[in-house]
Amino acid sequence: QLQLVESGGGLVQPGGSLTLSCEASRRILDRYVIGWFRQAPGKEREGIACISSSGYTTYTTDYQSSTKGRFTISRDNAKNTVTLLITNLQPEDTAIYYCAAAGSLTTTRAMCTTADYAMDSWGKGTLVGVSS
Repeated sequence: QLQLVESGGGLVQPGGSLTLSCEASRRILDRYVIGWFRQAPGKEREGIACISSSGYTTYTTDYQSSTKGRFTISRDNAKNTVTLLITNLQPEDTAIYYCAAAGSLTTTRAMCTTADYAMDSWGKGTLVGVSS
């Protein structure tokens, strides 16, 4: 079974940036669509950005004007890693960030926007805290 491990979380000040990484346990990450999700305290999990297995297609939810343009997803299949760059971090970005994998026929939009989408694997998450 594919295992995913997130890293790169931490405590940052408002306005700062972080790059989160999602690494797979086996060198088959290029067979999967990968998405980043987050869950803030007391809130439901939400999709942030998803990327196709090839890396050619991405989808970012941009669900609020406050999040628009601040999340960038990319992947390096040779390094078996998918990254999420978050810029201009705000206190409302405080959450546990998870990456997940789904089969290559999955569309990035469906993965990012469908509640309880059937993923093949989830990581355990990395905590991001934003505070002055």
